[in-house]
Parts: sequence; C-alpha cells; structure tokens
Amino acid sequence: MTAVGTTTLLGVAAEAALAVPGVAGLQPRLAHRLAAAAAPTRALTTPRFTSPEAGIRVDRAPDGSGWHIEVRCVLAEGRRALDTARNVHDRVRTAVISHLPAPEPVTVTVTVTRIAARHDAA
Repeated sequence: MTAVGTTTLLGVAAEAALAVPGVAGLQPRLAHRLAAAAAPTRALTTPRFTSPEAGIRVDRAPDGSGWHIEVRCVLAEGRRALDTARNVHDRVRTAVISHLPAPEPVTVTVTVTRIAARHDAA
C-alpha cells in the first residue's frame, strides 16, 4: 500500500467540497491570504489566482492515528446553510476515506464563512 500525503488529500477534499450544490467556492484561511498579500507584486499581466486547496486544511492527528480535515466554504444564496454544510461534510469525508490505503479515522469540520449573493445581469 502507498502512503497518502496531505497534498493529495487537499485536492481530494477541495474537489469533493466544490462538487456540492450550493457551494460557491472555498475561502482561504487568513494566514494564506496574508502570505499572498505579502508576496512580491506580480506583473499586471499575471492574474491573481488562489487555489481551491487554500480553503482546506489537512492535519494528521498528533498520535498519527487519523486525519482532521477543515473546510472553509462560501455558500450560494438561496440554499439552506445547514443542509449544504452537512452535504459538504459527508462528501469530503467519503472522498478522503476512499483515498486512504487503510482504514483510518477521519474528522471533518465545515465552516461557512459567508453566503454569496447572486448578481443578476440586467
């Protein structure tokens, strides 16, 4: 069996979370946003892009017995936040477990950072 790293689990968790209806995007953590702001300025032709994984945090349990996944998501207006957060939780947990080579405990925490309003084109 091969070991699974945090980079792989970041991508798996981000993909699963973004596939949930009602998720508008993932919100980067403050540390990631500050680091991006402190980075040297880029040329105006280079678009600023934050990877979806920036809204996911993956940590190994201190004793190495499992994984903790934190998902920070922005929801679309018009959806029940609780239902969407539960759906994100379930899909991320299932996706991460399916990528682990051996059964391990996986804890998922979902934080809704904001609800994005729809902007109708007039």
